[in-house]
Amino acid sequence: MSNKERKTYHEQAYIKNTLRLREILKTMPSFAKDYFRAIEPKTSPRTRISYAYDIRVFFHFLLENNPVYKDYTMDMFTVKDLERIEPADIEEYEEYLKVYKGAENKQITNHEKGLARKMSALRSFYAYFFKRQAISKNPALLVDMPKLHDKAIIRLDADEVASLLEYVEHGGDDLTGQRKVYFEKTKNRDLAILTLLLGTGIRVSECVGLDIQDVDFKNNGVKVTRKGGNEMVVYFGEEVENALKMYIYTTRQSTVPLPGHENALFFSSQRRRLGVQAVENMVKKYARQVTPNKKITPHKLRSTYGTSLYKETGDIYLVADVLGHKDVNTTKKHYAAIDENRRRQAAGAVKLREP
Repeated sequence: MSNKERKTYHEQAYIKNTLRLREILKTMPSFAKDYFRAIEPKTSPRTRISYAYDIRVFFHFLLENNPVYKDYTMDMFTVKDLERIEPADIEEYEEYLKVYKGAENKQITNHEKGLARKMSALRSFYAYFFKRQAISKNPALLVDMPKLHDKAIIRLDADEVASLLEYVEHGGDDLTGQRKVYFEKTKNRDLAILTLLLGTGIRVSECVGLDIQDVDFKNNGVKVTRKGGNEMVVYFGEEVENALKMYIYTTRQSTVPLPGHENALFFSSQRRRLGVQAVENMVKKYARQVTPNKKITPHKLRSTYGTSLYKETGDIYLVADVLGHKDVNTTKKHYAAIDENRRRQAAGAVKLREP
């Protein structure tokens, strides 16, 4: 297969997720397809899959808990059933979402963020059919959304960033045997990934989706595919350049990838394109050694970069642009890091006893 015929990582993911969504829709009321067809131009397949799972939970709730539907099966629901639901039913559903049994009797819990996402999906679902006048009332609008509380931003401090990269570089020095062999085998790749995430703020999905052709050392940039499918060049500094070159011209160059994975920038030990879960596990593994009291994920590395960039530039719009945020309000959470520093200064500003 030529390079022109070979589909990119994002094209393959689009096809895979589109087919997956079709399978999920087969387990939902038939009229739900109209909604997902309508939101297709504005959403990614991954977003539609999340919405489908969330909305399907609502119908399962009705089947299991609402006496009106005790003799129903999923395929018996019609769009008119949506307007038979009262606000009290939706409030009961919101309470149900906090703890319920999912597939294979697995207990599922949702905190405020998960609740808000599921309720937002249901609101969007109702809004579509109400706007199209398929239903005459919209009870979802009469139920308050869960309140979201601000959480402290977890990120790495400058010394912790240095310690993390130092550990990846030299953590295997005192190891022996197979542990040392494995550590050395993955060291250059892991160092390149961590340096890239910390030095550019790209998402983990954007990182694993990179092809070797996306790296441009002439201009020191990587071409990433953002949420929504837009492509953007993100520029990097000398430290990222050195780490990428070290990996590409040693570890990657000596790896013979499996068919279909030849273009991937980062390979797994099985010589396939590295996946999101593998990067998440790798970040957690190293972070536990350096900051055991902080739960560090790839997204926290993104927050670390955003915070550092804002501290250095004071330009929230630049941070929003580089991180690929469509709305600058999404980025404003990085102000919290600056506010935290001010709060720390306040701790010593008030003297309780004069010396």
